[in-house]
Amino acid sequence: MHYTIKNLKYIEDNIKKKNINLPTIVAVTKNFDQDNIIPLLDYGHQHYGENKVQECVQKWKTLKSKFKNVKLHMIGKLQRNKVKECIKYFDYIHSLDSKKLAKKIHDEQINQNKKLKIFIQINIGKEFQKSGINLLELDELISYTKSLKLDIIGFMCIPPKDYNSALYFEEMIKLKHKYNVSKLSMGMSSDYIEAAKNFSNFLRIGTFIFGKRNS
Repeated sequence: MHYTIKNLKYIEDNIKKKNINLPTIVAVTKNFDQDNIIPLLDYGHQHYGENKVQECVQKWKTLKSKFKNVKLHMIGKLQRNKVKECIKYFDYIHSLDSKKLAKKIHDEQINQNKKLKIFIQINIGKEFQKSGINLLELDELISYTKSLKLDIIGFMCIPPKDYNSALYFEEMIKLKHKYNVSKLSMGMSSDYIEAAKNFSNFLRIGTFIFGKRNS
């Protein structure tokens, strides 16, 4: 059994042992090549995350045509000039954080006759260096996405490092209920158990599945 499959099964079993509902695991393939990914694809895993559109195109153009059930998640910061390619290849966007980006996604979805499932990324830790919408601007962005009829399925966050992630996950649950969205995308290799305990629907896990990245 390939090491990536063993690691994935370990994560799944670790969650199940704690009597927690198993979220969808998005295997983050940033900086990993096809040789690392294909064993998981052959195993039947369907959800994969990339941080950059160009890397996705290079890596997944042929893979996605071969593995028809694959769902690709854009989890990194999305530049407006990359939206066209993003809509073409991805199925989910986890990083909507502005009205300008929302409008670009809306227009390109119409051009391509394709609708993606979208998370609004929230800067839950109020960190100036991180992407995500400020909570004070969230009302306005949500109203705008509704006017565009974007398929907003939930919220995404990346909690500050070296802090108790659970505190931020609890805040995300409150926001989920306040705005009546159905999904949360939260939890990575370092805090996936806490995220699962706090009802995350999508875990974005790279290192614990593929190992450390070179960059």
